[in-house]
Order: sequence, then C-alpha cells, then structure tokens
Amino acid sequence: MTKRQRRGHGRPTLQHVADAAAVTRITVSRYLRTPELLAEDTRERVREAIERIGYVPNQQAGQLASGRSRIVAALVPTLGYSVFAETVQGLSEGLQGSGYELMLMSTGYSPEREEQQLRAVLGWSPSGLVLTGRRHSRATEGLVREARGAGVPVVEIWDRPSNVAASDDALLVGFDHAAIGAQMAEHLLALGHRRLAYVDSATADDYRARERQKGFEAAARSAGVRALTLGAAAGDGFDAGRQALRELLAATPRPTGLAFASDWLAGGALHEAREQGLRVPEQLSLLGFGDLPHSRHLQPALSTVHTPNAEIGRTAAAAVRAALSSPAAGGSATLDCQLVLRASTGPAPAAG
Repeated sequence: MTKRQRRGHGRPTLQHVADAAAVTRITVSRYLRTPELLAEDTRERVREAIERIGYVPNQQAGQLASGRSRIVAALVPTLGYSVFAETVQGLSEGLQGSGYELMLMSTGYSPEREEQQLRAVLGWSPSGLVLTGRRHSRATEGLVREARGAGVPVVEIWDRPSNVAASDDALLVGFDHAAIGAQMAEHLLALGHRRLAYVDSATADDYRARERQKGFEAAARSAGVRALTLGAAAGDGFDAGRQALRELLAATPRPTGLAFASDWLAGGALHEAREQGLRVPEQLSLLGFGDLPHSRHLQPALSTVHTPNAEIGRTAAAAVRAALSSPAAGGSATLDCQLVLRASTGPAPAAG
C-alpha cells in the first residue's frame, strides 16, 4: 500500500514570489518585514511579483518562526468620541508600510475590562502594545512588566506628566493634564473672573479629567480664588452639560467663568444658557476641552483646548517602530495642546 501524498494548499508560496522577482527567499522575507532596507528597484520587483501572482503571507508560519505576530495591539477607552477615533487613525497611518497591522480594542474606561483585553491580546503574541494612560490595575501593570521584559515595546498614550521622568522601558506619548487644567483656569482668571467652576467628567475611571480638575483648582488657589467643582451626570454629555449649568446657576455666588471636561459638556451648557436668557460671554464665559469639529460652529463659537489627537497616534506608532528596530531607542514625547480662543469666553461681568 503506497503512502498517500499530501496535497498542497494551492496558494502561491514565498518561493513562487522569489522566482517571479528573480531574488532569493531571504530577500522576499526581508521585503515583508523591513522593506525600507531593500534597494528601490529590488523592492519594486518584489512588490510587483506579489501583486501579480496574488501572494498572501502566512502570518501563522511567521509567528511560529519568530514567536511574535505582526500585530500591534491598541487599547483605547472608547471609539464613540472623535478624539480617540482620530488617535486610532493616526496609529494606523503611522504603521502603514511597516509590515505591522493594528489590532484594536475598546476598554470602556474600565480597568477590569482593560486587564481582560490585555490578557486576551497577549495570547496573539503582539509585537507591540499601545495602552491609553499610565494608570492601570495592579494585574495589568504586572502583565505590562512581563511584556516589556520579553522585549515587547509598550507605549502609553494620552498622558505625559511633566513630573514623570522618561525611561527606556516606559514610553509615554501625550501631555500633562494637570498643566492643561491650570491653563484653563489661568485663561479665565486673566479675563478677570473670580467666581470659577469646573465641571468634571461623569466617568469614574477617567483620571485624566480628574487631573485637569486638580490643575484647575490649584491654579485658582494660587490666585486666591476658590473654584467650585461639580461632577457631571452620567449619560449623554450634552444633556449632562445642560443639567450642570442649571445646578451652577443655583449656586451662591453664581460662577461667571466655567470650564468643562469636554466640549460635549460645554456645548450643552451653552445651549442651556441661551434658553435661560443668559448672554455668553457677557454674563457667562464657557470653556471646553477637546476642540470637537462642531464646537467652532456653535453660537457663539466655543473656546476650548485643542488636543493633538492624530499626532498622538502617529507618534506612538513611530515609538513602536523605533523600539522594534532598536530596543534601546527612546520614544517618549510631550506634545503640545493649544487654547483655542473663540467667542464663548470674555471679560468678567462687572460686579453688582
């Protein structure tokens, strides 16, 4: 009885590409991993051969050989806000042409969910990890240490405090939220407002919004002013902003300079102010955060903080790529936020 021969899968192989491009298998492998290291004419021949014969790399085989997939996994709080969607787009653009693809998960701002998702994604042996923020559960921190110890670059985005030193294994890309909160207060103070308020995010685990609140309060104290703080109601941010303004208008003394954890909250407050017959900014100044696309179209246009959403993603992708090329490469970066001053903030009303 003769041994039955195995049938091939019928798909083009690495050798087929090498033959079609008149190069070696090693050259084709190098093109798939690090195309930038090949001469331009060689790169073009391999690219054309892959396209002509319809070759699709066997990622499982590559993972068995290297112990790593060609995946960079990113965990973000939500895709429901454009700020994080733009960051994801920047990540995708930054990885383009590298041979690595993006795997995406949404944590819903939950540390427990983040831990579960990180455990799941580590089972895919990612080549790099991008996490949102620098604060995680103890178990997640342990998983991050293990990943870094195994040579997997981990970049933490949207958070780069000025008082946290950069290190080779802690890659941080973002900005100092406490400093931004202080700038928001300083803007209102410079306009003469002495009755300030800050409306915080309703999300309990959004510690970055908490840090902006603390920075706002600290800047107010430094000016001899006590800032009123209020947590937004859960649910739709626009409705929560309207409710927050109703509560603040009932306070004594009534605040005149208000800052918000998001443009959604500030936009809701702006609409509520108009319904209440209050003139913005003559009687009430409103300052948002995030510079959402609709904010400049509100009446009056909303003053806010512009955040480098897409740049965070692109910079994080560059940090991952640099670390994969050279484990000793640094990649931490502090990015700039900008106050965008429009018509919703103005001089404090005269006392009376």
